[in-house]
Amino acid sequence: MSNESRPARQWLLTLPSLTWLAVFFVIPAILVIITAFRPADLQGGVGPGWTLATLREVQDPAYLPILWRTLWLSGATTLICLALALPVVFQMARVGQRMRQVLLLLIVIPFLSNFLIRIFAWKSLLHPEGPLTKLLIVLHLIPENAVLLNHVGTVLLVLVYTQLPFAILPLYAAAEKFDFGLLDAARDLGAGPWRAFSKVFIPGVRRGLISASVMVFVCCLGQYVIPQMVGGTSDEMLGSKIAQRVFSDRNLPHASALAGGLMLAVLVPMLIVVLWQQFGRKEAE
Repeated sequence: MSNESRPARQWLLTLPSLTWLAVFFVIPAILVIITAFRPADLQGGVGPGWTLATLREVQDPAYLPILWRTLWLSGATTLICLALALPVVFQMARVGQRMRQVLLLLIVIPFLSNFLIRIFAWKSLLHPEGPLTKLLIVLHLIPENAVLLNHVGTVLLVLVYTQLPFAILPLYAAAEKFDFGLLDAARDLGAGPWRAFSKVFIPGVRRGLISASVMVFVCCLGQYVIPQMVGGTSDEMLGSKIAQRVFSDRNLPHASALAGGLMLAVLVPMLIVVLWQQFGRKEAE
């Protein structure tokens, strides 16, 4: 194959992916941004003309606590998932092939059940009459009048539960390719188990770490089902407000403005990660 035809062939191979991204991401994103500059219709649609009033409305200081709660819950969920996923993938990548397949199956099993059913299961467990609440009371870990639902800690717990597989799978893909002989070499040179893990293994799976961080953080930013089902009225996230504007208030331009802001919050970290990876690649060269 000549050098001249290689770029054309590469573009041809990526055309289906680019088309999929354009139809299901780029075009809807543009429509959302355009809708944010349109006035709201009294019937719940989009009115004629253009306006900046919606953008001024979303600058209301009342959104700042909701935005901060969304960011810190997403960040905390990401950090906890990474802290739990790293030792898991470290062991998974070192066991035999058959055991590895069993562990992967156990991680993927939650995806086989409906997302809402899993959240309802947690709601039943954490209900005042639920088995988990009764067990904690019997063990004297919580008082008898404790309420585990409608609390920001419960939202964080369920977020970690739902997002943990999204942290484990990218990390496992990176850990599977890691040369564990480097850990033996580090220990031979005097490094302890923790030092070898933190200084050799974690940098060795850096790409998986970045992918897992972005995946978990982005999924948490738009979450609204979990805060609505297990959180209280003071535990709303930005996704909850977007859903409220769409389904309850029928204010599509306002929802689009909030969604556009959330979209920027998703794209900016991804752009930073891409630039970071490019910078690291240039340094390695």
